[in-house]
Amino acid sequence: MQMPKKFINIQRNSGISPYIWSIISILPFYFIFQSSSTIEIIVGISLTILFFISLRLAFLSKEWPVYLWTSILIAISITMTIQFDFIYFAFYIAYYNGNIKNRIAFLTLYIIHLVLTTASINFNFVIQDDLFMSQLPFILIIWISVILLPFNIYNRNKQGQLEEQLEDANKRISELVKQEERQRIARDLHDTLGQKLSLIGLKSDLARKLVYKDPEQARNELKDVQQTARTALSEVRTMVSQMRGIRLKDEIVRIEQLLKAAEIEFITDKEVTLPYASLFLENILSMCLKEAVTNVVKHSQASFCKISIDESDKEMTIMVKDDGVGLVDDYKNSRGSGLIGMRERLEFVNGSLDIQSDEGTTLIMRVPKVIKQMDGEGMK
Repeated sequence: MQMPKKFINIQRNSGISPYIWSIISILPFYFIFQSSSTIEIIVGISLTILFFISLRLAFLSKEWPVYLWTSILIAISITMTIQFDFIYFAFYIAYYNGNIKNRIAFLTLYIIHLVLTTASINFNFVIQDDLFMSQLPFILIIWISVILLPFNIYNRNKQGQLEEQLEDANKRISELVKQEERQRIARDLHDTLGQKLSLIGLKSDLARKLVYKDPEQARNELKDVQQTARTALSEVRTMVSQMRGIRLKDEIVRIEQLLKAAEIEFITDKEVTLPYASLFLENILSMCLKEAVTNVVKHSQASFCKISIDESDKEMTIMVKDDGVGLVDDYKNSRGSGLIGMRERLEFVNGSLDIQSDEGTTLIMRVPKVIKQMDGEGMK
């Protein structure tokens, strides 16, 4: 008969610790039966059973019962140390204390346990019991465990909680990135295809009406439909290729070509290098930069466009400046300029967009290098 796979995995992950705990659990009976009194043996066995029951209930407890069960555990441990020279229950309590989640409860019970255990050890040193003195090296190990083990377990559990919170935060960020990408695709599809599909529909209706009245004009309208469809297809292909991720230096090359075709002088300070920016961040900055330069070409009537990219210890800054006609007063309410989309993209990475309209237009995009996250705790 084969052992269940789940049981085998538990054994493999636990290592030798279950065997160590089993040996320690048998030890109290050895010390109890050293006593010559039957009553003491019965009391010792009863205290041992009560200890393990209380330990189980302590692990299941929350809020104030934590104090109750831990106090019972400490009382039994001190009694066993003084009466039967058995100090090893202190190791169980130290392990349990480390698993208390509430910091105040942890520190309170840790101090009480350490003080009382130290006092019981000193008491047995004073009376010089032979059985107690014979296990001195082990007593020293247990005392050190009472000091160090709770903090080790507490910090390990705390680290585990922080790792879980970090994993949850990363999952939320991943979902937000997906949501933002969907919104970006929706905006790009609307901007790319919406107008052209509307134009194709209008041209098709017009050609249908003219097909008998003016066949020549109908053919011209259908040629426009064909050309518009080809343009839309080309833009969709470009957009799909951009979804794979755009490096800022590659976008600068395209921008230079666009400005040259529009007969606008392209000015830049230096070669673009952002060694600490992720591909995702560069992709967002590239899309914002593309939108800004597209606005310059379409609306500014400028003779030059200057782009400067700077990186400091805290943030990255991109400035796009032109000497065009500037922005109208209600640009904040304008949806055709693409400024709203730029703001949304930058705000998603805790960035900002500043607009200055004086002797042309200056767009300043700032993105912090570090995006902060948030985190919380309760009693066990």
